[in-house]
Amino acid sequence: MTTSHRTVPSEVTEPAAPGAPLPPARRPRARALLAMAPSHVPRFFPPASLERLRSLVDIDPDLVVTDFAEPRAAAALAQAEVLVTGWGCPRFGPRELDAAPRLRAVVHTAGTVKPHLTEECWHRGVAVSSAAAANALPVAEYTLAAILLANKRVLTTRDLYRERRGGPVDWHATLAGHGNYRRVIGVVGASRIGRRVIELLAPFDFEVLVSDPHLSPADAAALGVTPVELDELCATSDVVSLHAPALPSTRHLIDRRRLALMRDGATFINTARGWLVDHDALLDELASGRLHAVIDVTEPEVLPADSPLYELPNVLLTPHVAGSMGGELRRMADFALDELERWVRGEPFAEPVLLEHLARSA
Repeated sequence: MTTSHRTVPSEVTEPAAPGAPLPPARRPRARALLAMAPSHVPRFFPPASLERLRSLVDIDPDLVVTDFAEPRAAAALAQAEVLVTGWGCPRFGPRELDAAPRLRAVVHTAGTVKPHLTEECWHRGVAVSSAAAANALPVAEYTLAAILLANKRVLTTRDLYRERRGGPVDWHATLAGHGNYRRVIGVVGASRIGRRVIELLAPFDFEVLVSDPHLSPADAAALGVTPVELDELCATSDVVSLHAPALPSTRHLIDRRRLALMRDGATFINTARGWLVDHDALLDELASGRLHAVIDVTEPEVLPADSPLYELPNVLLTPHVAGSMGGELRRMADFALDELERWVRGEPFAEPVLLEHLARSA
C-alpha cells in the first residue's frame, strides 16, 4: 500500500493538464468522490479496502452520490479531482463536467462505463479506467464450467438419475457420443471475456473456432484458435458461446437462420446480453428439444413468470450471475484501488478506457 502524502489543501496547488497525474514531488492527496448506489459501498469496500481507499485519496466515505445536483454532492463535485464510480452512478455529462472543473480521472469499480459517462469526458481530457478486466474472469469461469458440464449432458443425466432413483441405466449407452474429448467450441467475439474463455479452454482437448470481424490472422494464431465466419461457426460447433458486445450492429446477431444452422444437440451459451439473440427464435428451437442452452442473460432481462425457459429440461437458466457476485466484487474493487494507486503515483492506468474503443466495446 502506498504511503500517502501529507494532506495539503487542493486549492493552493497549480492546476494540472486535464487527465494528467501530478508529479509525485508536488502532489497532495487528491480529493475524491464516491458515485454509486450506496448499498454497493460495503460490498465493494469492506473495512480494510475502505481504509486503503482513504489512504490513497482525500475522500468522505459517508458521502455517496446518486444525484450530482444535490447541494452537498455539488459542493464536493466542485472540488473533486477523482471520481470513484460503480453500479448506480448517475449520468455524468457536459453539465456535470462543467460543475467539476478540477476533475482529472474517473476510476470505475465495475465493467462498462457507457451507462454513466459521455464522450465529453474524454474530449475534456479526463482519464478513465474500469475494472472490466477483473469482471471478465468470473464470466469466463462460468462459461468454462457451462461448456464442460454441457458436453457431459449433466442436466439430462441428473433428470434421468432422479427419475430412476438408482434403478439400472446403461450410462455408456445413454451418454454415447457425448463428453469433452475433441469437441468443437465456437466463441463468438474475441472480446476481453472471449479471450479469457479461450485462455481457460487451452488445457482441454478442444478445437476452438472464433468469429470476430476485428480479429486479425496474427491475433488468431497467437490465441491458438481458428478464425471462421459466423455462419460456419454456428454450423460446425458442438457449443456456441456468445461474447460479443451489445451494439446497434449486433442486434439479433444470433437470429433464427443462424440458430437453424446449429447442429442437432448442440449447446448455445449466452453470458453476454439478451440483445444479441432473437429470443423468440431461440425459444422455438429450445422448445423443440433440438438444441440445449445455458442462458444467463435474456430479453427482457427478467423473464415473465410464464416463460417456458424456466421449465424446459434442456435449459440451464440463471439470473445474470455469471459476472462478479458475492466475494468476487472484492476483485473488482481491489483492481480499481490498484488503478487509483497507479494514478496517485503518477503512473498511467493499466486498463484505460480509450475513446477510440468505445464504439465497439460493451
